[in-house]
Amino acid sequence: MSLMLPAHKATLYTNKRPLILTLDAQGVPHRWISWQHAVFYYVKNQVAWAAGDHEFTVVGGVNRDTGERSFITTSSIIAIKGKALAGSQFGLIPPLNNRELFHRDRHICAYCGHGFTSSRLTRDHIMPVSQGGQDLWMNVVTACRNCNQRKSGRTPEQAHMQLLYAPYVPNKAEYLILCNRHILADQMDFLARHVNANSRWHQQAQLDHT
Repeated sequence: MSLMLPAHKATLYTNKRPLILTLDAQGVPHRWISWQHAVFYYVKNQVAWAAGDHEFTVVGGVNRDTGERSFITTSSIIAIKGKALAGSQFGLIPPLNNRELFHRDRHICAYCGHGFTSSRLTRDHIMPVSQGGQDLWMNVVTACRNCNQRKSGRTPEQAHMQLLYAPYVPNKAEYLILCNRHILADQMDFLARHVNANSRWHQQAQLDHT
């Protein structure tokens, strides 16, 4: 099968292969999937309903008897029936990775307040692991290499360094935004409605629109 997109929309997608946002049957954001995986859900009749402003038609082979070409149209946002999600749900706390951590903290060092590229950032444990701290969202912030080296194996108080912002655990919707840098406008609008109002993502989005 191949993915067919309208010519005026082709430039919106990386390699013409957009990620599809899946929801549970109640409309709660679940995960990103490939268009191939979306086709699988349609073929298995596991799509409960669809939403979104974008549709993608996947073209298959030609029927030898009728001469008609098979196709499946998938939306950019699809809700999956309950049993189809069994065993694949995200945990209540999303996995902690540097890429998503840096995006959560807007690539800003929690100690000097300057912005950096990912290559110049590190994961800092507020309560150092050497002092019993854990590798959890609530105990980590983004720090530039210089500040992390200066802080070393101490707490901010011990190092006489001020923590400029507090850590928090992103909810599932925010995590899906953090881990995909090529989100369609309709997908972003949907996810934004599910992000906690006090998240740094919302604060940055408001600044971007001022």
